[in-house]
Amino acid sequence: MVYDEFKRTNIELSDEKKSDQEVYIENDEANLESLSLKESVNDQTLDNAGGLEEDESLQWAKEAFARLKKQQQEKNDFHTNLAFEKNLTEKSSLPQNLKAADNLQNEDIPTTSLNSNQSTKSEISDVDNAFIWSKEVLRAQGRKADEISLEELDWLGRLRKGLEKSRQKFVTGLLENLGDDPLTPEVVDDLETLLLRADAGVTATDEILDALRSRLNEEVVDATEGLRFLKEKLCDLLDAPIKSTGNDLLAPEKGTLNIWLLVGVNGVGKTTTLGKLAQIAKRSGYSALIAAADTFRAAAVEQVKIWGERSGVQVVSNSTTNADPAAVVFDAIGAAKAKGVDLLLVDTAGRLQTKHNLMEELQKIRRIIQRLAPNARVESLLVLDSSQGQNGLRQAMAFSKSANLTGVVITKLDGTSRGGVALAVASEAKLPIRFIGAGEGIRDLRPFNSFEFVEALLSKR
Repeated sequence: MVYDEFKRTNIELSDEKKSDQEVYIENDEANLESLSLKESVNDQTLDNAGGLEEDESLQWAKEAFARLKKQQQEKNDFHTNLAFEKNLTEKSSLPQNLKAADNLQNEDIPTTSLNSNQSTKSEISDVDNAFIWSKEVLRAQGRKADEISLEELDWLGRLRKGLEKSRQKFVTGLLENLGDDPLTPEVVDDLETLLLRADAGVTATDEILDALRSRLNEEVVDATEGLRFLKEKLCDLLDAPIKSTGNDLLAPEKGTLNIWLLVGVNGVGKTTTLGKLAQIAKRSGYSALIAAADTFRAAAVEQVKIWGERSGVQVVSNSTTNADPAAVVFDAIGAAKAKGVDLLLVDTAGRLQTKHNLMEELQKIRRIIQRLAPNARVESLLVLDSSQGQNGLRQAMAFSKSANLTGVVITKLDGTSRGGVALAVASEAKLPIRFIGAGEGIRDLRPFNSFEFVEALLSKR
């Protein structure tokens, strides 16, 4: 059983895939961030937690917590067994005379090895609030206590923490304006200023405020209902481009070649995003291959190779100076087809939408794909740095015309107060947001979920 992070569900792996997954975990053991729940969060903590007064909600939280603790123990046991077996294998390969000396001097090697492995674990910070808030978000989506995973809990905590700057700038002003009284036209006007400051864009701001004003014309809206209505409209706006594609979640399709092109200007985190997507693919049980087609930027190929090593994913590259990117993609497609790879990730040169030669190079890559893999499922994902705000939106508008974009990955949400740019991308560029990054860690990239994003953005906790 493995958690498919693309589809956000547990799946069974074939025996061959299980073997590949174990090798991946063993080779990348130092980079894995095992999740753990602090022992201090117990039944008494849950009994006293705010927002859990109802018996049904309390029972849900207790069941979820108990299951997650069990799941964590199973993960720990798995890594413990891997470390122990690895140590025994290494010792059995020693010459007999060295093995005897090794046994005399290092009788506790398995224990030492295990302790070293355990030291790489990372805990979910501020577990009390993070667990309670994450539980409420998951339960609001209709999730049952036995359906949630450690990965989901971990991500929600990271997302909430990553959006802290945007939340502090937006929510503080919002709550001050809302107060406890019914909404007024003046409050709505103040909300307009807050949305624009968060780089939500004019189109998104107008759409949300028009809906609020229409509601106010029909009835009196108190602060609680006003906040609920605002969240609903924000989700609708973010979901509209996603629903238009017919696919709520972007995931590789088994049994066919999936090719994802990552495009964008230099400095937005494009290559790092590719590496994290490769990590997600491997953790989720997909076979993957990377094409290092950014042959223009110095050290770009070496950077991709490092990510390939960390992910356990093979990299197809050409280290020749100014090698032809299309030729790299040509070779990568051939290798992917020969190996039956599920997902081919293509790193393209960072380009400005105004540089015609680079945009033409991207079109050349598309023609190669069409000729060699006409039946492949191709996605062209624009990577945007959220800290660029409206500049990022202008990039999206320009790229969408010339790069046949099918989606957007928004990165660096943790380093900016401009998280509202996601609204501008959805409303003005009309592009579906497929993934978001909220941190520098290897697990800080996940499929986009509008409900979770809005709840993290407007969290009061």
